[in-house]
Amino acid sequence: MNKVSWKQFIQADAFGAGLNQGVSPMINCILRSSQVRSLLVLMLACGIFAGSGAVFASEPATIEFLNSGKVLPKGLPFSEAVRVNETLYLSGQIGISPGTMKLVPGGIEEESRQTLENIKRTLEAHGYSMRDLVKCTVMLADMSEWSTFNGVYSSYFSDRYPARSAFGTNGLALGARVEVECIAVATRKR
Repeated sequence: MNKVSWKQFIQADAFGAGLNQGVSPMINCILRSSQVRSLLVLMLACGIFAGSGAVFASEPATIEFLNSGKVLPKGLPFSEAVRVNETLYLSGQIGISPGTMKLVPGGIEEESRQTLENIKRTLEAHGYSMRDLVKCTVMLADMSEWSTFNGVYSSYFSDRYPARSAFGTNGLALGARVEVECIAVATRKR
């Protein structure tokens, strides 16, 4: 059986003419269906145009592992953030006093406030702001504290809220009541 090139296929679709040269009768019957041919041509076009950025990218992604030392003490076995091109992935933040591994006193409300301040400080250390956040994941030690966390959280945003997920968990680092990890995308040139 002869293979049909994409050029032959598209020409056959454009002119509705014979692909029957060297093609099995079943395939020929399928390809003669105008709906199937149109769908295949559309799939081919989408694959060429949509996939071209990822498959045929001329430049590899730029990846940077970042530690400013402004929130987390140096020497921890993870990066406070990783930048991939213009996207910044923040490690989970808890309500520690900057430069220490000690939670702020005051329970969920104060920990929530400090957690968000730590996120803000980390973003700013790398040229981003709270307005650049596009996704946050919230982990709460006790889901009954959701409304208290939400009250503090909402005070850090005015009109553009990032997408958000939340779940209850146990065993957060240092006995924290809340941990938040975020993704930010630069909305302006750095």
